[in-house]
Amino acid sequence: MTRALLRSLFAYDAWANRAAAESFGAAEALPPRAQAILGHLVGAGRLWQDRLLGVPSSIAVWPDLTPAQCDAAFREMEATWAAYLGTLRERDLDRRISYTNTKGEHWENSIRDILLHVTIHGSYHRGQIATLLRQAGAAPAYTDYIEAVRRGLLRR
Repeated sequence: MTRALLRSLFAYDAWANRAAAESFGAAEALPPRAQAILGHLVGAGRLWQDRLLGVPSSIAVWPDLTPAQCDAAFREMEATWAAYLGTLRERDLDRRISYTNTKGEHWENSIRDILLHVTIHGSYHRGQIATLLRQAGAAPAYTDYIEAVRRGLLRR
């Protein structure tokens, strides 16, 4: 996995997160679980940013945020990810980061694996959000990776 591919995956992730947040505007009744999961995308994303930047955690993993607050946070996170990815060299991707997870367990992973995890984690939860919105009678955003490619939204 190269820096270029990671930048593309994070561009996709940012677009898909914003699209998921925007899809709440079309729902008449917001499913509370879907809104909680959207907030978790912010909390988990920031948690990984903080770990990689070596700073204390700045937000709860499951924050109570509105879709509009999530959208604003996704835009901030996008800028932070872009700046962070811009500082990395290929050899940095194999560097290991030590951290303590939310259960108090100590772990160590490569930057490459952490970055890939963040994007996969987002896809998983956006799928949950789509299902919950659909069950509530709303039309979820179409956030498949190939849709971002078709729209020309990814840097190559």
